[in-house]
Amino acid sequence: MIPFPLDEHSPEEMLHSPIQHPVYIDDTTLRDGEQTAGVVFANEEKVHIARLLALLGVHQIEVGIPAMGGDEKEAIKAIVRLELPTSILAWNRAVVDDIRHSLDCGVDAVALSISASDIHIQHKLRSTRQQVLDAVKRATEFAKSHNLYVSVNAEDASRADPEFLVEFARTAREAGADRLRYCDTVGVLDPFETYKRVKFLVDEASIPIEMHTHNDFGMAVANALAGLKAGATYVNTTVNGLGERAGNASLEELVMALRYCEGVNLGLRTSLLRELSEYVALASGRPLPPSKPVVGSNLFIYESEGRASGVVRDPATYEIFLPGEVGLSRRFNVGKYSGPSVVAQKLREYGYHPTQEELQRLVPILRSRAIALKRSLFDREVVEEYRMLARQ
Repeated sequence: MIPFPLDEHSPEEMLHSPIQHPVYIDDTTLRDGEQTAGVVFANEEKVHIARLLALLGVHQIEVGIPAMGGDEKEAIKAIVRLELPTSILAWNRAVVDDIRHSLDCGVDAVALSISASDIHIQHKLRSTRQQVLDAVKRATEFAKSHNLYVSVNAEDASRADPEFLVEFARTAREAGADRLRYCDTVGVLDPFETYKRVKFLVDEASIPIEMHTHNDFGMAVANALAGLKAGATYVNTTVNGLGERAGNASLEELVMALRYCEGVNLGLRTSLLRELSEYVALASGRPLPPSKPVVGSNLFIYESEGRASGVVRDPATYEIFLPGEVGLSRRFNVGKYSGPSVVAQKLREYGYHPTQEELQRLVPILRSRAIALKRSLFDREVVEEYRMLARQ
C-alpha cells in the first residue's frame, strides 16, 4: 500500500467527527454478495431479496452484472419490472458495451468499475494511468448521455497513489459522474487510515464519495463508519456481510451501529432485518451463526442469573436496543449459571408461578442436571423437574 503523503488528520479528529450529513445505503448483496465463492442465487430468490431490501427502505440496490447475459440479465429485468421504490443500479466495467447491456435492462443507475492502483493497472489491466483516465471519461460520458445515474468505482482505491486517486476522481466528476466509490478491495485499511485517506479525497476531489469496504481483517463495518465520518455519504453493504473472501460490510451491523453508536437513524424498517438475514442465509447456503452481531439468535437469550435478573427489572441494563427492533424476541434458557429469576421466568412462560421456596429447592437440581448434561436444559426438562418437585 502506498504511504499516505499527508498526516494532518489525527485519530482524535476522527473520534470527534460526528456524522451530520445524510447517509445512503447502496446494497450489493445481489452482486458482490453473490460473488462469494460457492454462492448462486436463483432468479426467484434475487427478486425476493430485492423486494425485501426495498421494503426495508434502502436507497439503492445493486442488482448484478448485465454484461453476463443469460439468467443474470433476465433477473435484472425482472427486478426492474417490479418498479420498486428504490434506485436500481447495475455493475459494469468502464466499457461502453457493458453500459449498453445495462441500458437494455432498464436500470436507472450504473456503477462503472476500473482499477485505480498501480499494481492493478500494471498487472491486471496491463495498462497505464492515462488509459484508465481515458476509459473513465469515455464510459462516464456515454452513460450520462443516456440519462443514467453514474457511480465510478475506483477499484483497489486503498492501495492507489492518493494524488492519482484525486486525478481519477476529478476526471470522473468532470465527465459528469454523480459519485465515486472508494473501494478497499482487499480490506487492508484500519479505521484511522480510512478516515485520513477519505477525508483527503473528499476535500480535494469535490465529488460525493461512497464507501466499499471488505472484511479481510474484520474491520469492514468500522472502516465504513470511518469513511462516513470523513465525509462519505454513500455506503455499500451486503446482507450478512456476504462477499468475496471474508465478505463486505454487513448491512444489519452498519445500520444499527449508525443508529446506536453514531446517532444516525436512516429511517429503515429494521424490524425486517432478521427476516431478511434468514432468507439470504437460506438462499446463499451460509447459515447464520447464533452469535452473529445484531441478528444472531443468541443476542437476546439470557441464561446467567445476574444478567437475566437485570433484564427482567429493566431491559436497558443489558440491551442497547430492544429485540423487536431487529425482528428478534427475548428468551430465557436454564443452565449452569441460572438462578431463581431465570427459572421463574421460564416457568411463567408455561403458566406456572413457583413460590420462592420452590425456586430455592429447584435451582440446585436444575444446575446439577445442566452440568451433568453439559448443556442448557430443554424447556420440557425444566417443567418436568418442577412438576416432580411440586408433587413431593
